[in-house]
Amino acid sequence: MSPTGTVARMDRLPRWRDLLARADEEIPLDEAALIIAAQGDPTLDETAQLSRLDNMAAQVGRADAEHVFRFVFETLGLKGDDQTYDDPQNSYLHRVLDRRLGIPISLSVLLIEIGRRCGVALEGIGMPGHFLVRNPARPDVLIDAFSGGRRLTHADCARLLHGVAGEELTDTMLASVGPRAILARMLANLDLSFRRRRDQNGLRWVTRLRAAIPGLPLADRMALAEGLAGLGCYDDALTLLEELADSPGTSTEAARAIRARARGMLAPFN
Repeated sequence: MSPTGTVARMDRLPRWRDLLARADEEIPLDEAALIIAAQGDPTLDETAQLSRLDNMAAQVGRADAEHVFRFVFETLGLKGDDQTYDDPQNSYLHRVLDRRLGIPISLSVLLIEIGRRCGVALEGIGMPGHFLVRNPARPDVLIDAFSGGRRLTHADCARLLHGVAGEELTDTMLASVGPRAILARMLANLDLSFRRRRDQNGLRWVTRLRAAIPGLPLADRMALAEGLAGLGCYDDALTLLEELADSPGTSTEAARAIRARARGMLAPFN
């Protein structure tokens, strides 16, 4: 990773924090997802990519859901990458558009964002193992962006879930999720991908972004701080621990334990 790339990644973190601190319904999913992509590709121009989405949607104009589906899956030809599924590029929106290939959640984000620009409000569905999309006008039908927009019934979803995750479907698994949960899931996917590749640089920036998501349980944030320390990012780890200790929701006992852990991190340098 070049020095320039390192600076670019760090410069985007304040903007990420700003976006993720907003009310869920006010988080711009497209911009935030492009910040993730820009961490993987520091040369990315997010403004240009947002304009790219605008221009794509302008080819459709105001439309109903079916027109949007045809445009995304037939005109653009977006589909699932079943050959190199684990490739990090499948999580970067601009590369998904370049290659016309992605994984369920990145393809779903593009469908949602193009739909929004065309006046169609689509919902992300956080089913375990396979992200889906719902058109609220037809809540009994789910859209599988990975399979070219295939329509799924509840029974289809149950079979799909059993095949990819070995679980039994419950109604809560088909609940809609907002931008913050979608972005957290995209980062979790990248975390797994980078761990398989032993990509330390990728793990560093993914962990930094994950640690900046507000509302994470204390145990999760502690684990992320430990992960940052394990990657050699001691300053980031200590900053996160200090924020946790000073958080209004942290008990006195928990704050004491957190500060003790921070002192433990500093001990080798004293």
